[in-house]
Amino acid sequence: MARKGILGRKLGMTQIFDASGEVVPVTVIEAGPCVVLQKKDVATDGYEAIQLGYLDKKEHRANKPEKGHTAKADTAPKKFIREIRGVDLDRYEVGQLVTVDVFQPGEKVDVTGTSKGKGTQGAIKRHNQARGPMAHGSGYHRGIGSRGSINPNRIFKGVPGPGRMGNERVTMQNLTVVQVIPEKNLLLVKGAVPGPRDGFVVVRSAIKAQAPKEA
Repeated sequence: MARKGILGRKLGMTQIFDASGEVVPVTVIEAGPCVVLQKKDVATDGYEAIQLGYLDKKEHRANKPEKGHTAKADTAPKKFIREIRGVDLDRYEVGQLVTVDVFQPGEKVDVTGTSKGKGTQGAIKRHNQARGPMAHGSGYHRGIGSRGSINPNRIFKGVPGPGRMGNERVTMQNLTVVQVIPEKNLLLVKGAVPGPRDGFVVVRSAIKAQAPKEA
């Protein structure tokens, strides 16, 4: 089954009531409208995808290659450009608008964004490592513990430790679309979405979504 997707930005979180009166925590995403900037096929590019652009960029902030690329789609330079793979290319044309109504309530989606940066953090916060004894006589409370073997007298790659945390590409899978508001370009998704407010996100059809079981 062909996938579909759209670009947007996270506006924040709120809660709504469903039909049964239960409170549902949702993330509000301003999704689209996006412009199809390019179609990529196997013969030319080696894979199939569409390239979407979201949110106009000021002309003086765009260079000549950006202006020339978006001019082919008869649109302004864009702030956020990403590709959506696995789509049905026959359903799209360069310059076409992709709006939030490509998704319907009840669909499962994957949302990709950049997580909040936390700066340099210790191993307990960064990797959920355990503390040492907290008694007064202990000489070890929140240290990083053993770093590995004495021989060959070095730390092997991949050993968890303190360091930069966050500011990474994160994908939340199998989130449920609760509500779609086309007139405001809003998508309400159940649960949390990575990134800060106004952070750019990519919303795609869930790649691991299970087909409904037959009765």
